[in-house]
Amino acid sequence: MADYIMNNVWQVWAIAAVICLILELSSGDFFIICFSIGAVASAIGAAIGLNIYWQLAIFAAVALASIFFVRPIALRYLHKNEPNRPSNADALIGRIGRVTETIKTGGYGRVAIDGDVWKAVSNSATDITAGSTVKVTDRKSTIIQVESTTSINE
Repeated sequence: MADYIMNNVWQVWAIAAVICLILELSSGDFFIICFSIGAVASAIGAAIGLNIYWQLAIFAAVALASIFFVRPIALRYLHKNEPNRPSNADALIGRIGRVTETIKTGGYGRVAIDGDVWKAVSNSATDITAGSTVKVTDRKSTIIQVESTTSINE
């Protein structure tokens, strides 16, 4: 088993790169992906026959270079240096949706936003009919609060 691993170290580096990519999906800070880039570079070094010391040096150098050069570029273009990045359901606030089921006064209805249908409530004194356009103003758990865009324009 040890002989197999030593003869196929590139596979270990490739697995490390994939694990780092999976971990990056949970953080979104573009930090762990730098280690994934280093692991890919080391996998290439292992595949061409470099010894383990060169592979470790390549990993360290490429990961460090990625932290200083790739990460700032990724943050600038993908996060636009926003200090507060809403995610998941919090990103719905301010979005425009279409009512799919009439929102009754004091009751609930349904609103479609980007293909997802959300249970919605409104503080409006009148019903908001199906087909109307609404803007999300708040969220409580899985229920969004909306207001009609016609009342916004008035």
